[in-house]
Amino acid sequence: MKRVIIIYLFSFLLVSVAFAQNDRSTSKVGTTAAQFLKIGAGARAIGMGGAYTAIGGDLYSLYWNPAGIAESRDNGQVVFNHAEWLADIKYDFAAGAIRLEDFGTFAVTLTSLGVPEDKVTTMENPEGDGRVFDASSLAIGFGFAKELTDRFSIGFHAKYVREAIWNMSASGFGIDVGTLYRTPFNDLKIGASISNFGSKMQLDGSDIQFNDDPNDDDNSGPNNIPSKYNVESYDMPLTFRVGLSMDVLNTSMFRVTAAVDATHPNDNTEYMNTGIELAYDELIFVRGGYKSLFLRDSEQSFTLGAGLNYRVTSQMRIFVNYGYADYGRLENVQFIDMGLTF
Repeated sequence: MKRVIIIYLFSFLLVSVAFAQNDRSTSKVGTTAAQFLKIGAGARAIGMGGAYTAIGGDLYSLYWNPAGIAESRDNGQVVFNHAEWLADIKYDFAAGAIRLEDFGTFAVTLTSLGVPEDKVTTMENPEGDGRVFDASSLAIGFGFAKELTDRFSIGFHAKYVREAIWNMSASGFGIDVGTLYRTPFNDLKIGASISNFGSKMQLDGSDIQFNDDPNDDDNSGPNNIPSKYNVESYDMPLTFRVGLSMDVLNTSMFRVTAAVDATHPNDNTEYMNTGIELAYDELIFVRGGYKSLFLRDSEQSFTLGAGLNYRVTSQMRIFVNYGYADYGRLENVQFIDMGLTF
């Protein structure tokens, strides 16, 4: 166990130092599909700056580190998260899970993003030609997590991903894999996950189809040959995360949890997230954090949040969380989630 702890900590420190000294000449922004998969789920996680890889215990862990849901001692959970994203875009995440004592925890997830309708414009009709278009994204997933020992958990989250814009769509499959280890040192938790490992996505549909005249002569040769534009395929936004979390204060009435994540995406520069949560009697929560530290040209910075966790009966709890994330010139994003455990 001591070797495992040392290896985890050493790996985390190496990644952190590499991030701090990052000198990549290009960031590869805009080179992956399904960008909505990079929007974090859960107002609690957002309030803590997205430092959630080593937190665990609720269904939003399915996004950050699937192994985290194994830490829940509830028989079942249902959660829903809504966010007013940038440019009037709507983002929603819903999940449900059931825990089977001898087998592990099984979960299903639904993630959706909707872009409001806009006018179709052309060179001849710059103010619109009477048509409208919209765009949407969808991911449907199935998760499983299990405690292999009383300190070590592993989890998986497989998902079908689809994106559509006007008469075009692209689809693919991805999987998230994570581990979570609770060390003997003051219950320090170490988490690691890989998200969105899967197939490439390629747009297809009627908008890239046209009729072609190969020799550009209506009077000779074949005319009106059905053709379509060649469209590239793109990877999903693969992300590797390593995180630490620990209760730096834990009394009968107060708990303070601090967390830090180091993140390596395949389409941007590396960055770190940090967060802290203050809990009073596990009833009222206040949170703060800083998101995307060291990320090149980022508009993200500090985050804030609060929550209420009310026990209705000995077996049932209702919780509500709010998260605020500053986006600089893009103003801010606000998350709200609610859930039921039983």
